[in-house]
Amino acid sequence: MADPPPAAAPRKETWREALINPRMLICVFTGFSSGLPLYLLINLVPAWLKSEGADLKQIGLFALIGLPYTWKFVWSPLVDRYALPWLGRRRGWMFLMHVTLIASIAALGVLQPATEIWTIAYLAAGVALFSATLDIAIDAYRRELLPEVELGLGNSIHVNAYRISSLVPGSLSLILADRMPWPSVFFVTALFMLPGLAMTLMVREPAATAAAPKTLRDAVVLPFREFIERSGWRDALLILAFIFLYKLGDSMATALATPFYLEMGFTKTEIGVVAKNAGLWASVIGGMLGGLWMVKIGINRGLWLFGVVQLVSILGFAWLAWLGRPDVVALGVVIAFEALGVGLGTVAYVAFIARATNPRFTATQFALFTSLSAVPRTVVNATTGWIVAQTGWFNFFLICTVLALPGMALLLRVAPWHAQAGEEGRR
Repeated sequence: MADPPPAAAPRKETWREALINPRMLICVFTGFSSGLPLYLLINLVPAWLKSEGADLKQIGLFALIGLPYTWKFVWSPLVDRYALPWLGRRRGWMFLMHVTLIASIAALGVLQPATEIWTIAYLAAGVALFSATLDIAIDAYRRELLPEVELGLGNSIHVNAYRISSLVPGSLSLILADRMPWPSVFFVTALFMLPGLAMTLMVREPAATAAAPKTLRDAVVLPFREFIERSGWRDALLILAFIFLYKLGDSMATALATPFYLEMGFTKTEIGVVAKNAGLWASVIGGMLGGLWMVKIGINRGLWLFGVVQLVSILGFAWLAWLGRPDVVALGVVIAFEALGVGLGTVAYVAFIARATNPRFTATQFALFTSLSAVPRTVVNATTGWIVAQTGWFNFFLICTVLALPGMALLLRVAPWHAQAGEEGRR
């Protein structure tokens, strides 16, 4: 009897097919819901406090309410272990956090900064806590929703929707504040969370969702044990080092961007107009292009190619420092190129983090990796002012470029260029 013909290899999804499937639309809503509360805390709340006469020292302390985003891995096992009694393990948490965010954001506007500053601080910390918990559930849902080939594109759409959400609290809400009272502004801003809530109710729980850990101890211990056993101690440490280092140079280079532009002699208006237009949209374009390219080239090669662009873009700041004079065209080119590099590098980076998680422990492992990725932004960047004072701007940006090299070098081990598609997912 003749041997049966070999099975045909599965047809690879094209980027056009990937782009128009419903999973990409879901990523739009998840990104927008994730980003809006954070940008509300960064942009709208400080503007509100300042306009109502709050002290600058008090406003500065509000930066501490961002700590839940760095420490969310601490309670992420609860999200992995416990399912709320409706909608499923992921959607139940997403629903609850959307509702609490809508209520708490709207409640902020009815408070008076002059007399209730501590109540505002507690409520803002609650917004950060609810938002970070929503991120845990959304990241887990998105990882379980997207097949391997769509991780790059899906995460790029999520990241871009995340950035675009900044236009609501950072632009629209501020415009509305000149035309209506603050309670109405916060109420309107809160309503922009409704599309994400509606999406949560309309979609289904991912079919690939793994069973919940049997105990809370399992939810805490097993994600770490599984990651070590899957990779081995050496490779696990290399992956963690890569997550820490890949965007270190770029993060440090932009930590003091606005003070750098001011010292170069640019006006606040020039910085505002150029940064808003050249920066945001170049980053969005870079993110979309990166996601589409990764459908074809894969995550590993995306990390290599986009990492090079990200690294070279840091030298644009060094060139601007070398010029030593304000040049609006040069400023626009530098900001746009750096934002393009950030957009490209971020989508490959987030896709890598998603791929490094195990579907059984998505929430905990994803939260751990993203928390680690935030360390340079929250800790290492605190040293940038001292470094600039010692070296000057030009040398500082050269140092940032050098600090981007170790992350690129680690790609040889954690994401080899010649790895095949199947091998990518096993690293």
